[in-house]
Amino acid sequence: MNFTPWEWGVAVLAALLVGFSKTGVSGLGMLFVVMFARLMPAKQATGVVLPLLCFGDIIAVAAYRQHAKWRHVARLFPWTAAGVVIGWLAMDRIDERQARWMIGGIVLALVGVHLFRRWRGGGHESEHGAWFAPTIGVLAGFTTLVANAAGPLMAVYLLAMRLPKMEYVGTAAVFFFLLNLFKVPFMVNLGLINGSSFMLNLALAPAVLVGALAGRKLLPKINQRVFENLALTLAVVASIDLVFKLSSLLFGKSGS
Repeated sequence: MNFTPWEWGVAVLAALLVGFSKTGVSGLGMLFVVMFARLMPAKQATGVVLPLLCFGDIIAVAAYRQHAKWRHVARLFPWTAAGVVIGWLAMDRIDERQARWMIGGIVLALVGVHLFRRWRGGGHESEHGAWFAPTIGVLAGFTTLVANAAGPLMAVYLLAMRLPKMEYVGTAAVFFFLLNLFKVPFMVNLGLINGSSFMLNLALAPAVLVGALAGRKLLPKINQRVFENLALTLAVVASIDLVFKLSSLLFGKSGS
């Protein structure tokens, strides 16, 4: 990747957020997805992000696996796998402009879901119909392949189950570790993970590690709501910029 020094700085920051989101504030996932999509073609960005996510997942599983509730993983994963296949079929049939709009639109929609969940408050599994897990699973699988943005949907499910904090983090760590590994062959088949992208992954892996270690250390000490609100605000701004290319209009630069 022929990045300018400024673009390398953005890439390193995004990689730090990958790690931090795995062990700290998961809402940051929406932000780093859009940051990478501003540095390179949107579909290519999904292939760059996935190995970084896998690396962060390994760290998160090592830290939190003992808290995982496997019944929730087993309930969601088959539906999520189906959503990945649907996303794989769609990914090869959309062009660059459609990918940018889709990723930006998905992130904005997921921010809306997240805000609605916070406003309404988490329910319990018994308060949802049989549609709940399949719907969340398929949508999460589709969005994770197209935009690496399944985190907010998983948050909707886990918070609806009223899991304690550590069980929430542990279940999410195991689920995303399995899901992201499942996605790798599809991304390789699409040509989105290749030698060039993997070299960039190797360069950014130390930043993911630093972010993950910082997330685990700092999470108990920060105000979760304030940090979540900041991440959501930045995600909205970045998504609007991705969809409408506001930076091109303001600064006269062509979109990446």
